[in-house]
Order: sequence, then structure tokens, then C-alpha cells
Amino acid sequence: MFEARRVPTKLLLQLLVTLLTIPYLFPLVVMVQGSLSGEGWGNYRAVLEVGAIGTFFKSSVIISAATIVITLTLTMLASFGFSKLRIRNKEVFFWMILAALTLPEVVLLTPLFATTLAIGVYDTYWAVILPLAALQIPFTVLIARRFVDGVPDALFDAARIDGASTWIAFRSIVLPMTRPIAAAIVVLTLIGSWNSYLLPLVLIQDPAQQTVTLLPQFFVSQFSNDQTKVLASAVITAIPEIIAYLCLQGLFERGLSAGAIK
Repeated sequence: MFEARRVPTKLLLQLLVTLLTIPYLFPLVVMVQGSLSGEGWGNYRAVLEVGAIGTFFKSSVIISAATIVITLTLTMLASFGFSKLRIRNKEVFFWMILAALTLPEVVLLTPLFATTLAIGVYDTYWAVILPLAALQIPFTVLIARRFVDGVPDALFDAARIDGASTWIAFRSIVLPMTRPIAAAIVVLTLIGSWNSYLLPLVLIQDPAQQTVTLLPQFFVSQFSNDQTKVLASAVITAIPEIIAYLCLQGLFERGLSAGAIK
């Protein structure tokens, strides 16, 4: 790893990092500052007094947790298969999965709507969980495969000599050694599923199953547009993601950096 040793170089790098951070930090500062305008903390009180906020958070937790479990399970299995197993034409299948990255969510709305109706899951949590997981998996497989490539083949050879099956090798070697990339996948999937707005709006009509992304709608109507409470809703909605990132920060950064260079 490169390291800056001279003081002028360190100061220059610190200045560069600060300048690169400002465009991302500025909207967050404006959001928090705007949420405290007008009634101040009363804006947060008004948001917390919305009767459906508990239901919204419960739905978001269910959808996000299920999406994370499905995405993480399938990603780790697929990355292990693409990286370490001998599968005919596996590179073809891998590039077919990556081709899904080119499809924006908006283009898929009509096919997803028709599919959820056909299989009978429309207006349920599964109508959002399954598409969200499917949209996350191509990217997570891409970064996880690069990480699994870095696991030495000698470990798997030794496991085979000891009589371990493919499943035992996966469980005993791959899973413990890929915790950093698993943490990165959890954080990225949580952000994608927790912030999803379009899919819950289109595929769920039951108000009791709506997510927190629809919380600001209580303060925007035909005759009112209270942006201070909308911003307060955004801050409250972002808190679980911030907590999750802080808890997994070390593993998340290690997973992304290792997956990028291996």
C-alpha cells in the first residue's frame, strides 16, 4: 500500500480528500439544516406523530431483511461457483448476469407488474422483495467473485484431500474468509432496498404494507408542501442506514477495497 511520508504531500492529500468530500457532504448539511427550519425540533415531532410511521418502518425492515438474506445467500453461492467450481460455459452465464446491470429499474416496471400478477404475489411484500434481490445480485456477484478469486486454491485442495465435500469447503473456507465482502453486500443491499421508492409505490397498494420512502407524502398535498417536515422525514429515514454502516464500517471498507484489487 502506498503511504505519504512527507508533510507537504500529506497536507496536499488531505486537502484533495476534503475537496472531494464537500459535494457529498453539502446536501446532507442542507438536509439537516432545512429539517430544523421553521418549527425546529417540532418538525421531527410532527413526523414521529404520524400514525403510520411504525407500520412504514416495520414494512421496510421486513423487505430489507428478506432482500439481504436472499441477495447474500445467492451471491455467495454464485460467486463460489463462478470462481472455484468447474462449470461448463460458466463465463457465458457470468456475462449474462452482468448484462442485467444495463437494465434500469424503470424499464422493468411493466414486466415486473405483469409477472407479480401472474404468480399471485402482487400487493404483497414478495412483489418488492424478489425484484429488489434480482436487481442487486448482478453487481454483488461481480464484486464478490473478485474477492473469492483471492482465496488460495491450495486451501480447497487440502480440503479435498481430507475428504471434505464441496458444501463443507464452501461453509468452512469461503464463508469465514469472505466476511468483509459479505458485510459490504449487506450494507449495499440495505441501502438499495431501504431507499427503494418506485417498486413499493407500484407493486404495493395496501397502506399497511407501504415503506418509509412514502413517509414524506403526508406533508405534500395539493394545497400544502411543508418541505421542512419532508426533510425531517428524510433524516429519520436515513438513521437505520447510518447505524448499519457505522457498525459494519471496517468490514465494509475492507470488502470493497479487496474486491476491487484482487
